[in-house]
Amino acid sequence: MKKAVPGFIKKFLTKKKIIVGIILLLVVGLLTRGFGLIKPKDVATYTVSSGTVREEIVISGEVMAEKDSAMNFGTSGKLDWVGVTEGQQVYKGQALMKLDTDVLNSAFESAKSTLRGAEANVQYVLDTVKDHKSDETYLQKTTRTTAEVAKDNAYEAYKIAEENLKNSTLYAPFNGIVAFVASVAPGENVFYTDQVVEVVDPSTIYFSVLADQTEIIKLNRESKTEIILDAYPNQTLTGKIAFLGITPQSGSTGSLYKVKIVLDQASDLVQMRVGMTGDVKFLIKEKTNVLNVPVKYVSTDKNGKYVLVGSPKNKVYVETGLEGEDDIEIVSGVKEGDVLFD
Repeated sequence: MKKAVPGFIKKFLTKKKIIVGIILLLVVGLLTRGFGLIKPKDVATYTVSSGTVREEIVISGEVMAEKDSAMNFGTSGKLDWVGVTEGQQVYKGQALMKLDTDVLNSAFESAKSTLRGAEANVQYVLDTVKDHKSDETYLQKTTRTTAEVAKDNAYEAYKIAEENLKNSTLYAPFNGIVAFVASVAPGENVFYTDQVVEVVDPSTIYFSVLADQTEIIKLNRESKTEIILDAYPNQTLTGKIAFLGITPQSGSTGSLYKVKIVLDQASDLVQMRVGMTGDVKFLIKEKTNVLNVPVKYVSTDKNGKYVLVGSPKNKVYVETGLEGEDDIEIVSGVKEGDVLFD
């Protein structure tokens, strides 16, 4: 005969089952919600198609000018006058700046007088020894040599003074625009080491890069070029290679060769400024209407290059052709329309 279970115990057991059930429901709910947050890993795919593959080289460089003259005086002195302003159009031979010539002219006249005295002294000494050509004494030889050396020194001093006087005025070496004028006023002293004026011919502007030995051998005068300046990232300029360096650039680290690109006439030269930086893209080789895929879909193992076709587990080996920066040509192994997995 079963014993009767007291009522309060039945109530307790019933409540316990309810609590356990609630806990189980909560656990299941949390687990379900947690699994819902776990998403399968996204797998990138690509459908094989025909297109264009380009092999390109990109090199950074800067804008330069074939005719760009930064000038300074050949000697220090007091500035007499400034005849130009920045941005002014100048012509070859036009006077730009001039030093005060009072001191320079005085130095020139003094050097000229010293030279005349040295020449007269040499002539006098030669007259005194002219009959002793075969029996010239050491004293006579020393006197003659000393006089000749003094004349040579006087002549050098005369030429330097003459050059300084001539160079007291700076002239434009070619037609161009004044790109820089030093902040000096008449009456101020300037030193021969100071750059005081710069003239640039904008029509001679070009883009210059340094290519290493592995790049220079791929370039030729017919290589297509596209230039994008850092100052104008949304505008592409075109040009042609005008010069390929034959010897490494002086002062460069490693074997770097200068490449000079002259802009096409269609390019807007007005926006170009000497010193602007940018990148030039050289087209080395191009193939159109060929099967190609993004580089990231092609992998390599000990047996060669392969792609994953149809599923992430189906490895298919392929033969590749031209390789670009972003795409690679597929010669065989897949066909147009095949879906590749990354």
